[in-house]
Amino acid sequence: MSLPQEQALGEYLKHRRTKLDPVTFGFSIKRRRTSGLRREEVAQRAHISVTWYTWLEQGRGGKASADVLDRIARALMLTDIEREHLFMLGLGRPPEVQCRSNDVITPRLQRLLDMLPYSPAIIRTVTWDVIAWNQASASLFIDYGKLPVERRNLLRLLFCDARFRSDIDGWESVARHMVGFFRIEAARAGIAEEVKPLIAELSAASPEFTTLWHDPELQANRDVLRKVSRPDVGDVTLEYSGFAVAGRPDLQMIVYNPVTSIDLEGIRRLVESATVTGYPQ
Repeated sequence: MSLPQEQALGEYLKHRRTKLDPVTFGFSIKRRRTSGLRREEVAQRAHISVTWYTWLEQGRGGKASADVLDRIARALMLTDIEREHLFMLGLGRPPEVQCRSNDVITPRLQRLLDMLPYSPAIIRTVTWDVIAWNQASASLFIDYGKLPVERRNLLRLLFCDARFRSDIDGWESVARHMVGFFRIEAARAGIAEEVKPLIAELSAASPEFTTLWHDPELQANRDVLRKVSRPDVGDVTLEYSGFAVAGRPDLQMIVYNPVTSIDLEGIRRLVESATVTGYPQ
């Protein structure tokens, strides 16, 4: 039988507290009857009252705010996954996405991208900055490695780069879907303030973006095909799939699979001939 939500939260807090080494945080280990930190030590680190923290562990503290849960998560040195579990217990929802700068993916994720030789794949942030890609993506779309870091943004490329735009068959439909995705994801992640500079930049550069961003009927349909036109191999039709990155809710892996054997052959020819559509910096 599952525990009531407040009791489950209290049990989790107690469990994580007992796993911490007091010496690591500069606390004395003398006169301790149990392992881990004391309640007052966690409360001190989280900048909340000892009474309230005690009540939370006892399952009678009521619903804590996201700010308090964040402070407790830092006090208990929780990982991203543990922090998400804390929020699910405390608020019944995951925490808002935390934007990170200077993202570097793990070698494991890069190897995963590289294991898709003929399926263009990228990893992007919640603000749609591309931080990793494979050779198939560089060959069919663009070699992000040849772009300055600030230009490695899917929306900047879509609305502000004429060459990138010209390769996309049915650009208007693609733009509508992408802006729809972006607007929904930004709202879901709670990053309205973080994306304001990007929205202002795109609105100033592209009247088309401004129109789409303010369109009340704008919708995002994930069940769409994307067609790319390349003079050296013709049209290549792809299916879109998006995947969450474990432990990194601020990242998403995007994979484009060729629909037919002809599409697959076109990508294979581009990859194997090292024909890369890189843009001058």
